[in-house]
Amino acid sequence: MAKIKTKEEIEILREGGRRLALVLNKLVEASKPGVSSADLDKIAYEMITKEGDKPSFLGYKGKHDKEPYPASICVSVNDEVVHGEPTVNPRILKEGDIVSLDAGLIHKGLFLDSAVTVAVGKIDKDSEQLLKVTKASLQKGIEAARIGATTGDIGFAIQEYVKSAAADYGIIRELAGHGVGHAVHEDPFIPNFGEKGKGVKLEAGMVIAIEPMLNGGSEKIYLASDGHTYKTKDGKRSAHFEHTVAITEKGAEILTKM
Repeated sequence: MAKIKTKEEIEILREGGRRLALVLNKLVEASKPGVSSADLDKIAYEMITKEGDKPSFLGYKGKHDKEPYPASICVSVNDEVVHGEPTVNPRILKEGDIVSLDAGLIHKGLFLDSAVTVAVGKIDKDSEQLLKVTKASLQKGIEAARIGATTGDIGFAIQEYVKSAAADYGIIRELAGHGVGHAVHEDPFIPNFGEKGKGVKLEAGMVIAIEPMLNGGSEKIYLASDGHTYKTKDGKRSAHFEHTVAITEKGAEILTKM
């Protein structure tokens, strides 16, 4: 069952969301050629802990994970879809890369989650289009998230937009959005595809992370040998955008807006 948050909890999440947005803004600014993924992780850890919060990914162990996650953020480059581990084998960012920056924090006991994919220097037109479509699909999903709608409505809105904007893009099936607030991942599961009216009905006070992940080619992915990083099977690039949103009487409120 989805956990309904109180007005007091949502206010704490608003404050935490603003803090997380500042962290992501700093990571975006720092994502330049020559910077390492470990450098980015250090920036995030220091910013989050300086304000008395905790990185929610650090030490997290999901039900399918063999080992706890060893870093504060996920840094996924080019064909890495999500959960790129930045510290054990750091990558140096290069001109023309695209990099997904996924961060979460715990503020006063409550969890926030957000992600953005950015260009490192000048990127090719195909990569520009991938980022543009993925970011716009997130907005379509957020617009569909309202009281009385369903998780299927969110997935349908994302899927239909992607079909119309870039029919050859792959929408990842195995990974999806989720509830958030009392834990890193809560119910409901929110796929980026679906049927109108299907799935869990949205109620006021629900807090969810909507996060489309699109591949520039096939939807097929695989888990890399590090046990954390998911990569595209065909080697094409992937993009990922995410916001934590609260379902309110006025619609979906973005809590992690930059």
